[in-house]
Amino acid sequence: MKKNRQYTDELKEKIVQECQEVGNVGVVARRHDISANTIHTWIKKYRERGTAKSMKKQSVSNADADQQTAQQLQKVSTENDRLKRLVAEKELELAVLRELRDRTNPK
Repeated sequence: MKKNRQYTDELKEKIVQECQEVGNVGVVARRHDISANTIHTWIKKYRERGTAKSMKKQSVSNADADQQTAQQLQKVSTENDRLKRLVAEKELELAVLRELRDRTNPK
């Protein structure tokens, strides 16, 4: 069982930023021989307090990404509705043409 170690705020912030850059807490945890749970706790605290510069940037970029995703979803939804109307219109045209064909050329 490991002892409780004390880490400086500078080291914590450096490791949190490294996690942001690498994108994998487990890799950074193994690299520094620190529990991944400990690092996740630091990340959560930095997000709540907004003390780590990278966490602030991530919050903004996540908000931007969420907004872009919502805009893309809206575009796709609108396009989907337009295409559904177009398909319905074409199906109606086909039905009318088939009926006309059957009237002019009975079997």
